[in-house]
Amino acid sequence: MLRNPCETYSASTDKSTENINFRSIRNLNIGRCNMIEFKNVTKKYDNKVMALDNISVRIDSGEFVFLVGASGAGKSTFVKMLLKEVEPTSGEVIVGNKNLKGVTKKDVPYYRRKIGMVFQDYRLIPTLNVYENVAFAMRVIDATPKEIRRRVPMVLALVGLSDRSRSFPSELSGGEQQRVSLARAIANNPTLLIADEPTGNLDPETAKDIMRLLMDINKAGTTILMATHAKDIVDSSKRRVIALEKGQIVRDEKKGRYEFNAEN
Repeated sequence: MLRNPCETYSASTDKSTENINFRSIRNLNIGRCNMIEFKNVTKKYDNKVMALDNISVRIDSGEFVFLVGASGAGKSTFVKMLLKEVEPTSGEVIVGNKNLKGVTKKDVPYYRRKIGMVFQDYRLIPTLNVYENVAFAMRVIDATPKEIRRRVPMVLALVGLSDRSRSFPSELSGGEQQRVSLARAIANNPTLLIADEPTGNLDPETAKDIMRLLMDINKAGTTILMATHAKDIVDSSKRRVIALEKGQIVRDEKKGRYEFNAEN
């Protein structure tokens, strides 16, 4: 069975690598809980820049949410707080029923094991082939060789890269590299996947392919937060949109659009 996405975080090693086909799973009974909650969160950097200004927002488990806004609106700080890369000046950040104030520096790596991350620039290890890049993410959480041999081919098949498992990043197109990044992100069955401009370096057709994969992953029950400037993708997806402007949430719409006032 799927892990409860709202279970309380534990620093113990999770070696679960369940065999889940996200293309065939629908309507999972995972309940409705707060996967992400910001409570009156403010972040003011040492240079006096107000990145987030007293924001409060909740994202339920199983949601697909776009985070939009002009450069400097606060999107990066929002994401970094979820990854425990920066601390709020005030307020509380809660992920999967765990207040991140209680996650110590030594426990941050354990906390991040339940989060998948997809970046605009892929961040693959150039000296490792496709299979090894995905396997590396599993070795980090102490998965057994048997689990790795079972899980890696499965996730590569899910993203359509079974025939590229021995290729190196330099031999792949941008779209293929992003597929590897996606496979790596879901290898450990994350309850939350954060995608930071995942289509930013891709042509429109390849971007559509990546979005179809993200939608499939979401349908299998994984909560997805996607920070993006891709207006066409946001407008056509008809998913929840949270818009930031000058560190404040100016729109939060269930089936939203990208539009925001870029002059403010």
